[in-house]
Amino acid sequence: MESFQVFVNWLESTVWSSGIGVGGETIPFVVILLLGTGVYLTLRLGFIQIRHLGHGFAVATGRYDDPDEPGDVSHFQALSTALSATVGIGNIAGVALAIHWGGPGALFWMWLTALLGMATKFTEVTLAQHYRSVDESTGASKQGTVAGGPMYYIERGLGPKWRPMAVFFAITLAFTAFLTGNGVQANTVADTMRETFGVAPWITGLITASLVGTVIIGGISRIGRVTGILAPAMALVYVAGALMVLIFNAGSILPSFALVFSEAFSPSAGVAGGGMGAFLVTMMWGVRRGLFSNEAGQGSAPIAHAAAKTDEPVSEGVVALLEPFIDTIVICTMTALVIISTGSWDDRLPSQVSFSGGQSSWVAEQTDGSIVRSGLTPPEEIVVQGGVPAAVGPGDVRLAWRNVAVDSFFTDEAQTQPFTGTIFPGRNVAVDLSGQEFPVLYGPAPLNGAPLTMLAFQRGLSPLGDWGHYIVLLSVLLFGISTAIAWSYYGDRCAFYLFGEKAVLPYKLIFVVMHFVGAVLPLAVAWTLGDAALGLVILPNLIALILLTPKVVELSRSYFERKPWIENAEVHRRVVEAKRSGRTGGR
Repeated sequence: MESFQVFVNWLESTVWSSGIGVGGETIPFVVILLLGTGVYLTLRLGFIQIRHLGHGFAVATGRYDDPDEPGDVSHFQALSTALSATVGIGNIAGVALAIHWGGPGALFWMWLTALLGMATKFTEVTLAQHYRSVDESTGASKQGTVAGGPMYYIERGLGPKWRPMAVFFAITLAFTAFLTGNGVQANTVADTMRETFGVAPWITGLITASLVGTVIIGGISRIGRVTGILAPAMALVYVAGALMVLIFNAGSILPSFALVFSEAFSPSAGVAGGGMGAFLVTMMWGVRRGLFSNEAGQGSAPIAHAAAKTDEPVSEGVVALLEPFIDTIVICTMTALVIISTGSWDDRLPSQVSFSGGQSSWVAEQTDGSIVRSGLTPPEEIVVQGGVPAAVGPGDVRLAWRNVAVDSFFTDEAQTQPFTGTIFPGRNVAVDLSGQEFPVLYGPAPLNGAPLTMLAFQRGLSPLGDWGHYIVLLSVLLFGISTAIAWSYYGDRCAFYLFGEKAVLPYKLIFVVMHFVGAVLPLAVAWTLGDAALGLVILPNLIALILLTPKVVELSRSYFERKPWIENAEVHRRVVEAKRSGRTGGR
């Protein structure tokens, strides 16, 4: 596992650290391309995410739906499926991770990513609808009558010579579906259940994998029905809980916003960040978690939106631009404000510290304040006197819990008995002066991921009792399962593109197995591997979006000049009246 962790860290560092040097710091190519594409599309489309936000909400309500148009699901079901993949663990654990590493200022960069991402999401979904493949046969399989996404608009929009890039995208996204949309979800659910109830990860993984498998075998129609109910319900529960916390902490809301803006440009970085380059740490984690949360530019959501019943690509594009708004600007902001306003983000709490496993690691602070976390060799022994590690200075390798060095060690959970003795990393044990061995010690450590958000909700709702964390627990369970369900469709459409329908069922079976594997992997491995795959998959998609922008501008201009939704509204009205009167015809 250790060698695998080294490889994963190298891959993630290569993807997210290679870039352009500015003032001694490096701005990753991934960040430049992601934000640059968002700026370009925003300008070329005339700030469409602002001008037509209201129209997107109108189309999503279904008032313009025509059931006779090609597709598998309604506008609302397509939006729900995509939101099930985007509104999820990223809104709970991802925001907490961003603040843990980048500090409160990371939220600002999540906002910017979302605002620009709305134009990106509009563009990729419009193209997915325009270039999708529609099966006109009457005996269409339960997998669906349409297939669409970046692999289709790369090949059909840019031409056959670009097929290798389309194939690369399909392979990469199919792999990403195993991790970002599946393994990370299972891992967070399992981690939350372990922290809350002490349930072994393999038990949680077995249960959630069974639930996911039951739904996804039924194809996009069943997925659309399930997510059409699950996504709105889970969002309502979570948002209601967050609103209650903010009401109880109303006096801290404005100071929290002030902290976000001040830390965005002059940051101290998060609990686990700090040192030189803190600004880039904050920006990087905001952009990364923003992308993970709303998926704009990643090319995944267009696959779900391609299945919507419509013959107007732009009508689905305006629905899609709602996703980053709902997901990041609304829900992620609420999560961040809850964490910041309750003072949970930088607290260190009594924690059990073991000397092995996914939560322990090694760090070294350099003289410039930067933190080294990779390529470190653990010391043969760590001498602890009165609970404090001896001779700790710049460059010394220290035991860390959740990526933050532990400053003091105790032998009891209440942290009243300081440990004096020696920690032997090679033996994964601590020995006191009397020779007694301790397989674990205790010490103050920060929370991150979903447990941090749970703590914030628990504190925020404490005036009503000690139950606030259960809202997050329920949301994690529902979000994690629904996200994996939606991502299974993304992956199986990639398998369909690469190998045909015969590959869909085997892919789904492997997807279920990988859900279980994700549940039992260490937290750091699952998230880091998911980040690496995420950075790779966006590159071919963003290149295609830039090259195909003229087509999107043409389609958008035609749509808003013709206003086809007016005719669709009349068709929809007749269909509704026919259903109410018991007739079968609608035209």
